[in-house]
Amino acid sequence: MAPPNNPGNSIANLLRSSSLDKCFDLCDGKLSVKGIPLLHDVPSNVTFTPFSSVCNASESDAPVPLVQRVQALSHKGCTDTDTGTDTETGTRNGYAVPVVFLMQNDENILGTHVKVTCRLRNVPDAVQPYPATVERPRYVPQPSPCRSRTGDVSGSDFQMETQWVVLDVPEIKSYVMIIPIIEGGFRSALKPGNDGHVMIFAQSGSSKVKSSLFNSIAYVHVYETPFNLMQETFSAIRVHLNTFKLLEGKGLPSIVDKFGWCTWDAFYLTVEPASVWQGVKEFADAGIGPGFIIIDDGWQSVNADTDDLNRDAKNLVLGGEQMTARLYKFEEGEKLLKSSMPSRLVTTPSNTDVSELEAKMNKLKQELDDMFKGEGSGLSNGNHEIFGCNADDYAMKAFTRDLRTQFKGLDDIWVWHALCGAWGGVRPGANNLDCKVVPCNVSPGFDGTMPDLAVDKIVEGGIGLVHPSQAGDFYDSMHSHLAKSGFTGVKVDVIHNFKGTRINSSMQQCNEFFFLGTKQISMGRVGDDFWFQDPNGDPNGVFWLQGVHMVHCAYNSLWMGEIIQPDWDMFQSDHVCAKYHAGSRVICGGPVYISDSLGGHDFDLIKKLVYPDGTVPKCQQFALPARDCLFVNPLFDNKSLLKLWNFNKYGGVIGGFNCQGAGWDSNLRRIIGHPQCYKPVSGSVHVTDIEWDQCKEVAAMGEAEEYVVYLDQSEILLLVTPKSDPIQVVIQPSSFEIFSFVPLKNLGPIAKFAPICLTNMFNSGGTIQELDYNAAGAS
Repeated sequence: MAPPNNPGNSIANLLRSSSLDKCFDLCDGKLSVKGIPLLHDVPSNVTFTPFSSVCNASESDAPVPLVQRVQALSHKGCTDTDTGTDTETGTRNGYAVPVVFLMQNDENILGTHVKVTCRLRNVPDAVQPYPATVERPRYVPQPSPCRSRTGDVSGSDFQMETQWVVLDVPEIKSYVMIIPIIEGGFRSALKPGNDGHVMIFAQSGSSKVKSSLFNSIAYVHVYETPFNLMQETFSAIRVHLNTFKLLEGKGLPSIVDKFGWCTWDAFYLTVEPASVWQGVKEFADAGIGPGFIIIDDGWQSVNADTDDLNRDAKNLVLGGEQMTARLYKFEEGEKLLKSSMPSRLVTTPSNTDVSELEAKMNKLKQELDDMFKGEGSGLSNGNHEIFGCNADDYAMKAFTRDLRTQFKGLDDIWVWHALCGAWGGVRPGANNLDCKVVPCNVSPGFDGTMPDLAVDKIVEGGIGLVHPSQAGDFYDSMHSHLAKSGFTGVKVDVIHNFKGTRINSSMQQCNEFFFLGTKQISMGRVGDDFWFQDPNGDPNGVFWLQGVHMVHCAYNSLWMGEIIQPDWDMFQSDHVCAKYHAGSRVICGGPVYISDSLGGHDFDLIKKLVYPDGTVPKCQQFALPARDCLFVNPLFDNKSLLKLWNFNKYGGVIGGFNCQGAGWDSNLRRIIGHPQCYKPVSGSVHVTDIEWDQCKEVAAMGEAEEYVVYLDQSEILLLVTPKSDPIQVVIQPSSFEIFSFVPLKNLGPIAKFAPICLTNMFNSGGTIQELDYNAAGAS
């Protein structure tokens, strides 16, 4: 076999266009874009292949206009191929190979090196999103990248499982994206190498699936603006892979426009009907009825391998036995089967003393227990009759029906489940499915990210998987029961589809999910959980963790938003930083939902987010970081604000957030506080921070001669023009300001008009529903 440096036997091929010479060039081990070096020490076994020869657009199911757009811009993109080496020596057939693309099949490592020398102005150690440069996946609490530096950055500074990198190339006023993709049974990611090198590695997830030849394992694209760069990069990958769909080609679940409540932080694993009923009633009594609710983890029929095969596990430990419990039947757990005649449920005013509320709840539970005394353990699989009674009068079907009957406007009731059924999968022998407990081995890349107890527990106990040939039957059976029980959607953790787009994927930060699992899924979480306090014990984490959460969501939206509608997760309205979260949710463009405990509500705050009918004055698209925030560190550089931009129907909006005070520590492999950074930060906002050309419906507003700007928190009204100096602000720690920009319209020689609308709501500009200018004025 030829030496690995022989280009005639290259194994790593980068996709590119037939007119590659217009943008990229690979010569003498140096990759350049329009003459500007990006990478050097690129070995000769790495070659480029024209996009047109690798991508068979005729076989893609992408819409014709999308295919045409990709083909028209194909000269700005290219893909990559690599050769192999032995596991330990880094050689193949005796030829030494520096490492660019490391092919990793769990047991053998193959590859070559590529050294990064381009200016990545402030490349953060990104685990999750962090200043628009590096990403990495997490299934469970994701850490944030936090170290950034100016100037040339070494490839050794990358983090494990980096999923993409964007390079700022000011000499040509452009940006370049390098993104590992999937090929066949392999997914790829970037990782740090030695001596300043960066490596790309491919993983199959199985020691039995190996390869030493990859024709298109990464994609490279150049564009003049960072936001178009993302759009065109993922458009090209979508046409090439034909395994996923872009957000623009999918519908959104109806909950995206509604206010909702999730039971997780309210009850954790103790969720049961009486508490859910009481929670919905508290919102309704306050005049803010939710448009949707999510019944989170805790409702299923699960038990441990050592438990009675047909009985629910008792007193599962959160994050412990919870993660090793397995699903033994599709029907809801015993405590939810006891939901009969919800009109009997005790209701109390929201200002009731907590002890009085608990007493009434316990009395209700005892009444329900007495009703079912001696009647066995509940439903049998496949039989929805309970002890001779019609199932419509009992269990979750009755409960969801009565919730909708009692609380008008509650259209959507969703429910949680894990990708494999429960956290520990399905219990073998408990049903007719062919399933077994499979050992879990953490990949080297994943093992280099943040340690997590949940993952450790799943690895410890293995996971119960149904046979692949029965996967469709498994989801069909589970979702069929849920649909018949009145549920309209599912929230899936550790990411099958439920009624088209009615699924919200959660904890799905890995690139193979986006490239393989999103043909129908159109909404998903783009950050870590809302943590009301630091699980590692830092008392200040109750404050600085909230800023980390926002940075996760903001920068992840850059790439995830091309495929799914970003969901910024729930929060609690009585949290010390609730207002801070509310300010971000109202302009994020995604669903707005909270996870309040019973009696733990700030209704005044909620009413600044939500209309009385349960709808939300949300923005038109998903929020993204401002261009001047892409290569800074808004977490602990002591000086940078996080600025987000979005559109309302009749204007633009910018949110300025002080997120300083924490960051990712690559040595400890977790987020730590930086108290020296938790202080007021100054910054500036300008109308040009809004990328008006990114939305054709509002693009003309970017050409206005004058704008009225309303500052929500300061309650200030300003008049600005595109030539005005930037608005200067100072924002306190864990605080924010929202700037609503509305074009000023001339109504005659002496009159001008701009609607500000409802200033009692955070996003006042979003409350303008219709606006018409005519000869008589404005209406």
